[in-house]
Amino acid sequence: MKTIILNASPRKNQNTAKLLKSAQQGAESVGATTEYIDLYDLNFTGCRSCLACKLKGKERCHCYWKDDLSPIIDRIFDADALFIGSPIYLGDTTSQFHALLERLHFCALSYDDYSNYFDGKVNVGIVFTMNAPEQMYKQYYAPKLADQINAFASLNGTVEVLTACDTLQVKDYSRFNMAGFNAEHKIAYNAEQFPLDLEKAFKMGAYLSK
Repeated sequence: MKTIILNASPRKNQNTAKLLKSAQQGAESVGATTEYIDLYDLNFTGCRSCLACKLKGKERCHCYWKDDLSPIIDRIFDADALFIGSPIYLGDTTSQFHALLERLHFCALSYDDYSNYFDGKVNVGIVFTMNAPEQMYKQYYAPKLADQINAFASLNGTVEVLTACDTLQVKDYSRFNMAGFNAEHKIAYNAEQFPLDLEKAFKMGAYLSK
């Protein structure tokens, strides 16, 4: 089993990354070979609309734009499981998450009948982290993110979502103009909840990588 893990957060060692690394450990616990990639380290953009992936006689499910993301897309289509995580900024995923999804989905989409060229199967685990409490996620963010989540169904596998809400953004809130947050609540909630989220990520990594 091959599992690829993509961190679409600019922060390499914070909440999103920690959950993805726990999912990686879960995948490895069931014998999967894993690869972990920080998308912010790569040089790429969203789809350039070059339409090379739609040319007759060209290989399908392959992005022909020459940048750092195209070989990653190839490896996703060749994997057994994909884990991708993003913090929620202004109610949405990061630009790197969007760009990856845009490129991945478009090169597998038929412009003849809008079917899916991809006939393999890749299980997908999606991790969202956010300052917002769970109720706000369910009421406002989840409906907005539904189309992005559903787009991963084109990989023909199981799609699971793990949300970590009301996360701890900084260790010392007194150093920042962040009076809108209750620092004591954040610290206490993080100490109780985040270990549970890490455990969920581990289990998801193991389940989707079997």
